[in-house]
Amino acid sequence: MRGALSAVEARWLAIGSQGLGKPRPKTTVSRRHVHDAIATVGTLQLDAINVVARTQFLVLFSRLGAYDVNHLHALTGPGGELFEYWGHAASLVPMAAQPLFRWRMAQATQHGDTPLRKERVAAYEKANKKYIAAVLAEVHERGPLTAGQLSDPRRQDGEWWDRRSLGRVALEHLFARGEVAGWRAPNFERVYDIPERVIPAAVLAQPTPTVEEAQRALLLSSARSLGVATVRDLAAYYYIRPKDAALRVRELVESGSLVSVQVDGWSDAAFTTPDVRVRRPPRATATLLSPFDSLIWERSRTSRLFGFDYTIEVYVPEPKRVYGYYVMPLLHGDELVARFDLKSDR
Repeated sequence: MRGALSAVEARWLAIGSQGLGKPRPKTTVSRRHVHDAIATVGTLQLDAINVVARTQFLVLFSRLGAYDVNHLHALTGPGGELFEYWGHAASLVPMAAQPLFRWRMAQATQHGDTPLRKERVAAYEKANKKYIAAVLAEVHERGPLTAGQLSDPRRQDGEWWDRRSLGRVALEHLFARGEVAGWRAPNFERVYDIPERVIPAAVLAQPTPTVEEAQRALLLSSARSLGVATVRDLAAYYYIRPKDAALRVRELVESGSLVSVQVDGWSDAAFTTPDVRVRRPPRATATLLSPFDSLIWERSRTSRLFGFDYTIEVYVPEPKRVYGYYVMPLLHGDELVARFDLKSDR
């Protein structure tokens, strides 16, 4: 890899590294196709919003075309090949990567990574210690369970997050700490059980990497999935703090695992893997992208790569929306050429 890339070459790398450059399979899409597509992006974001279909299904459709969604369900759950955790938001990642997230579980056990979060989580634990212990004991005894199946779910009334039961809050607290594992039922409800009944024993037996080792591995995974990216781009992919990411990227460059390149028009240095090769994407068909597609997660990068300013307006009050509630960009060749609001016109 030479030390400079044109803006077009950077786009080609980004599209190809996301599995969006090659033609969709001509044969019937198998479970292995689905697994490989997720391995390519590294982390598949999950989201409950269902306008056309939930984002996890749309991201795979963009890469594979029509497929049986049961293939995705079959890859998750006890003994599955995919592990749900906080990768890029709530995400599915290859099960083999579970040890790389143990530092994040430890961080949650230590009440978070900021003083304010530590204070809030510590206060929550102190106020609900007995209830959290009772929920964990019930999962051990009766799991797998959804929050609604707890013997004492302690339901609440409210809007959006405020309507979550106290049982679900406790389960999510335990999930963040790695004390329970989870997967999704077909209706998207999370099911919880103890890790020993969900994660293969061979994975649980793997040694726990240091924080630095895990972050280096995740940033290297980011680089492979992004093709070419700045430190901030790499950090955002798995939600690693930019300050920490900068140190780890420097270490990866020193070891030869990453190389620094200059992209025409980018003000910051970019990084890629030394074995990457620039190729024009051969896909001839146009591709609709989920608003939560990993190609366009980082908005500043989307602007740099494509000259395309994009914002998810799901969370924008209706009078302030410019393009619509659920707008899907259209990728054609190496350009984002249009926007479709499929909630307005299905």
